[in-house]
Amino acid sequence: MCRHDLTDRHYERLELLLPPERPPKGSQGGRPFVSHRRTLNGLLWLDRTGAPWRDIPEHYGAWSTRANRFSRWRKQGLWQRILDALQEQADAEGRLDWEIHSVDGTIVRAHQHAAGAPRSEPQREALGRSQGGFSTKVHVRAEGRGKPMTFVLTPGQRHEATAFEQLMEQGAVKRSGRGRPRLRPLRVVGDKG
Repeated sequence: MCRHDLTDRHYERLELLLPPERPPKGSQGGRPFVSHRRTLNGLLWLDRTGAPWRDIPEHYGAWSTRANRFSRWRKQGLWQRILDALQEQADAEGRLDWEIHSVDGTIVRAHQHAAGAPRSEPQREALGRSQGGFSTKVHVRAEGRGKPMTFVLTPGQRHEATAFEQLMEQGAVKRSGRGRPRLRPLRVVGDKG
């Protein structure tokens, strides 16, 4: 186990939220299945280093397995379900601060060849031209202790204020048991942007 890999305790919490690790009995052949834990550790390494997919160390397995599984899980909405479940658990344990939330945005420069969505769906890319060049804006809402609650992507030329309403409408945390999902904090802090 590497220094930044998932601990047993962390993986036990995530394991319940992941799809079955083995294909159903009787399904047709294919390659042996790579464990979800190994896949997640490879993805965490990639996130931590910012390296290209092909540079994932061999002890995490083939880079293409990580890339394919990441993409498949994104299309299935698994990452959002994991975030929702972990936020629900944290709220039930009183580890989310609803007193004050912070909102802010930042610009991420994009490579000039980053665009690639079908022409019928250019809005899905959130890429645009600002004074700094080809970019995307990331708008984040975080709870009082700094944990991200939700985020919105917009093209680089869009003003931050245009994403505020969407940030406040997103990020509802389902409550365990009965009751409406919790959505709004008591106060919101942000800069003039």
